[in-house]
Amino acid sequence: MTTSTTSESSAAAPLFDLQALVVSVRRRRRLWCSLALLGLLAGAAVAVLMPPPPTAVTKVLVAHEDDQPNDTGTLIRTDVAVLGTTQIADKALRALKSSEDPQDFMRDYRGTGLTNNLLQIDVTGDSDAEAVARAQALADAFVADHVRRMQEAANAEAKALSDQRDRMRDELTQVNKEIGNRSPDSDPKASASIESLFARRAELNSRIADFDQRAADARTGTPKVVAGTQIVDAPRAVRHSLPKAAATDAAIGLVLGLVLGLALAAVGTVVADRPVLRRDIAANLGASVIAELPRRSGRPWQRRRTRAARERLTATLARTVRDSTEPVSLLELGCARSTSVIALDLARALGAEGQAVIIDALPGRQLSGRRLKPGDPTVVSSEHAATVAHQEHRLGVGTVAPGTAWTGLQDLGTQTVLVVRAGHGSVAWLHTVARQLADLLIPVIGVVLIDPDPRDRTDGTLWDGLQTALRGHNVRPAREKTTGRPRTERPSWARVPEIDQEAR
Repeated sequence: MTTSTTSESSAAAPLFDLQALVVSVRRRRRLWCSLALLGLLAGAAVAVLMPPPPTAVTKVLVAHEDDQPNDTGTLIRTDVAVLGTTQIADKALRALKSSEDPQDFMRDYRGTGLTNNLLQIDVTGDSDAEAVARAQALADAFVADHVRRMQEAANAEAKALSDQRDRMRDELTQVNKEIGNRSPDSDPKASASIESLFARRAELNSRIADFDQRAADARTGTPKVVAGTQIVDAPRAVRHSLPKAAATDAAIGLVLGLVLGLALAAVGTVVADRPVLRRDIAANLGASVIAELPRRSGRPWQRRRTRAARERLTATLARTVRDSTEPVSLLELGCARSTSVIALDLARALGAEGQAVIIDALPGRQLSGRRLKPGDPTVVSSEHAATVAHQEHRLGVGTVAPGTAWTGLQDLGTQTVLVVRAGHGSVAWLHTVARQLADLLIPVIGVVLIDPDPRDRTDGTLWDGLQTALRGHNVRPAREKTTGRPRTERPSWARVPEIDQEAR
């Protein structure tokens, strides 16, 4: 039966709790907001402290002999690659009469193919005038090199066609010579041979005319390429707007910082494994969440609601302490200051009906070391707990943070209310707290959640479980026999849904 129950609970537990991850990341908004702000400031600082160098831009219309409407940009990409060669850079530097190394000059400019026939050249320099001069020299060098290459290609093609035509003419001369040497009174076999020679001559004449036409077309295409390749946008300096650049860089830095912050928050949440939802905290401690309180007073319009929640919690705890035959303690985890405030409010409520004494075992002695005001309850340190009379209302206040002396918790109270800050303790430490309290026979009668997520809609009540840690239910009957107190599955004061709903 135990095995089947464990299997069912394991199957019901999600492999990855997205809701808990979102809540944890949202609770770490200081981290990712700080990184986003840092990215914003860094982007703006980069724009101000590292302005872009003077830049000039020009556009060149590049005509190709093999232009096709369905070209995918191969030709213009070839032109961009040719622009980035040392040959073009060297010609531009010669025009500028500069002794700069072509390899170094190539780092100062780049080409971009805007369309299949439009090339944009961006050049940087020490000043706007130098950048414009460099852009002009580069554009002229590229146009001259492109025209030269196209002319050489056309001339090479025309020469190949002309050579082929000349060979055809030589063959035609030979055919004509053979025809002239034949006698018209020859036999029928000779007549057939003459007819084949005439057919060959006609074919050669046709091919010679075709090669002439193709050679002429090859030469005709060159002027179109020469006239079509030209600078269509004269080199001009690019004006940089500092406010616009700062706004752009700041926006980029903001986005990058925000993404980095969210990623770090998500990774930190997964690695730390600190529960923040009521459901998870109650399940790991083995006790229901009976109330929620903010860590701080909050905004002015929320203080009244916070004050009302504290009053309800104080009244509930006071009723529990008065009705209990065993001393009750408040044990904090990550919220010592909030716990001391709750203890003082509870002791004042108990002091209205009799003497109330607070046994302070908080780190730093936050209660026993403070200056008492008129009407404040008596506060003693944990070393003087034995001097407190049993007829007085004893209220122990301690901690279950790492480094706690577990054996001293029994002196504070034989039953406890845990005051836990959401997202402070890891799953492993919450299990450790529940196990140690169970070993000490200190039942946890409820959990007060400090700094809960305002959008948490999970249920912090263990409706189908015991109100103590799992290892404590075996020894609970023995305690009831010694104290004479009847056993109940749930404390009569734990109206968890109403308290949770009102606190929210």
